[in-house]
This record gives sequence, structure tokens and C-alpha cells, in this order.
Amino acid sequence: MPVPKKHIGDRGEEAIVTYLIEQGWQIVARQWRCRWGEIDVVAMHPQEQILAFIEVKTRQRDNWDGDGSLAITPTKQERLVHSAQAFLADHSQWQNWQCRFDVALVRRHGNTYRLTAYVESAFNETP
Repeated sequence: MPVPKKHIGDRGEEAIVTYLIEQGWQIVARQWRCRWGEIDVVAMHPQEQILAFIEVKTRQRDNWDGDGSLAITPTKQERLVHSAQAFLADHSQWQNWQCRFDVALVRRHGNTYRLTAYVESAFNETP
């Protein structure tokens, strides 16, 4: 029986949340939605006052799109920027923090989810 895509994506996000917490980040939001779309993970690093908007792509082995990196199109980037602007409008406490857009690529093999790449400031935009 195939595993639903939503379940696979959620498990990939869980792997990234664990990774971020181990790196000293605090999770602010997961699967935050607005009219522009969804931000998979929003995390803050309190010592550095950085707010990261993280797009997580989870793929199986032998995928066709570079473990999801090819899915971060200019249109997707634009939607993420608009979503981040909406998030900041709703959460004014972080409006003066440095913001960045990160991309996390996760590979699924059976029941194992492993981070294959984490790119900080994956594209240059300011929310």
C-alpha cells in the first residue's frame, strides 16, 4: 500500500525540525498558511536574531528533480516571499529581525528520512 504524499512530506518536515533544534533553533511555526501558500517551517535563532523561512522538499531515492531542488522555481520563490511578508505582518515581534529563506532536501528510503542538503539563504529576497 503506497504511503500518502502528505505523510511523506510531514515526516520530512519532522526530520528537519529535529535537525534545527539540534542546531540551536527554536521552531516558531509549522505548515503556516496564508492566501499565498504555505511556509513549511519558520524557525528563529534567538542569539543571532535570525528568522528562517524553510521550504522542505522530501523525495524518494532515484527521483527526477534533484531531491526537490528543481521544484524551487522562481514562481515558488515569489509565493514564499509573499507568504513570509504575510507572516511578518501577523507577527510583528520579528519584523526587525534578519530574515532568510532556506531550503532543506530530505530523502526517504523506506521508513528512514535523511537530510541530504540544507541551503541557507537559498535565494536572495527580502520579505
